[in-house]
Amino acid sequence: MPKTPGARLITNKSNIAYLSNFTGSAGFMLLTKQKNYLFTDARYTLRAEKTVKKGIEIVDSKGIKEGWPAILKKHRISTLGIEESDLTVERMKRFKKISGKIKFEDISYLIEKEREIKSKQEIKLLQKSQDINGKVFIEIKKIIQENQKSGSKITELDIAWKIKELGNKYGAEDISFEPIVGFGSNSAIIHHAPSNRTLKKNDIVLIDMGMKYQGYCSDMSRTILPPKPSEKQLEIYNLVLKAQVEAIKQIKNGITGKKADAISRDIIKKGGYADYYNHAGGHGIGLDVHETPSLSEGYNGKLKSNSVVTVEPGIYLPGEFGVRIEDMVLVGAKGVKNLTKVPK
Repeated sequence: MPKTPGARLITNKSNIAYLSNFTGSAGFMLLTKQKNYLFTDARYTLRAEKTVKKGIEIVDSKGIKEGWPAILKKHRISTLGIEESDLTVERMKRFKKISGKIKFEDISYLIEKEREIKSKQEIKLLQKSQDINGKVFIEIKKIIQENQKSGSKITELDIAWKIKELGNKYGAEDISFEPIVGFGSNSAIIHHAPSNRTLKKNDIVLIDMGMKYQGYCSDMSRTILPPKPSEKQLEIYNLVLKAQVEAIKQIKNGITGKKADAISRDIIKKGGYADYYNHAGGHGIGLDVHETPSLSEGYNGKLKSNSVVTVEPGIYLPGEFGVRIEDMVLVGAKGVKNLTKVPK
């Protein structure tokens, strides 16, 4: 396995936030064995001085053409790790132009692997984020059920907007992704964009939503059955629920993402709906809503204690309806702690 370069250029915004606490839109970091640097411009200098971790030197990026080569020379850097997965070709060319004969090596996803294991503080923030998410959903569920009873013309877009409004009310700084709200047949569209479709009395409703609290994301899916669900709706809902509950029971430190995914996938397959489950069984979550690791058929890496992942099987019947149930869980040595408190 190749050695990690002694110096690293960090351009991924979430990795910068993880390493330095800096969340401005313009900035990058240089990590060396002796010292770490944050480069940003005058718009963010004061903000950086108030938030950046101790020991990190803040450099005005205005003088980068002179300052960058001087720092590389000072630390005798000959090889520089770069995040190719994040850098545009144009930006990489600019760095190469001012870096002289420095050799570049790809270190994509190196910091993301470090971020996989959450600290106690990170776990607290993730729990708080999901608690806010849960409070919002409880109110949203009431709104949906009341509107189904009254027959009013509330739309998917109305619900999506209300999710954002309630998130703000309960202390979220933002949503972690645009809410997915699907009424009736739209619930069968895995990543449906909310529309002007109005809620009907017998609609099944699928909601996938997340909040952001102090930079940390939450993610949860719930499917709300209509007042009088059909036998087929109950069958599919209970099959997805069984698959999700069983996966949560068996996930623990050391299980591969592939095996964790297979637990719920096999149950759905035995139920006869394998062709209608077309996404991964879960994903890591933290500063980004999708992080390492993955609960999927192609992920052979092992889940680790103190990582936080989602567990989210689903079945989607085109033109009819879909069901997805998703929780966030903290992986431990003997099992998981469910960070999602909203009943299913």
